[in-house]
Amino acid sequence: MTIAGINPTVPPSGDGCVECNESGSWWVHLRRCTECGHIGCCDDSLNTHARKHARSSGHRYIRSYEPDEDWFWDYVANEYLNGPRLAPPQHQPRSQSVPGPAERLPEDWQELLSS
Repeated sequence: MTIAGINPTVPPSGDGCVECNESGSWWVHLRRCTECGHIGCCDDSLNTHARKHARSSGHRYIRSYEPDEDWFWDYVANEYLNGPRLAPPQHQPRSQSVPGPAERLPEDWQELLSS
């Protein structure tokens, strides 16, 4: 299956959200850009870097980067889609906390998300 905007040969950019790692922030869940491999934080995270990456780059498809999840999302159509197996790894390390990373997670993280 070939879908323009999904490059199954590109590996992920790392184990965590690129921008959160650069700024010292944290995330709830991680998403992987299917075109360039950028790892960003989900829409439930404070910074929503995956969506911001999609907007700034024009890369419309993401895949969950969580263990045991293999769904794809189309930001343009706002719907799930089926996609091919991507280059490994398929998810963040199982040892990594969710939300995380644990050492940067504030005690009041749930309150921060609800405000």
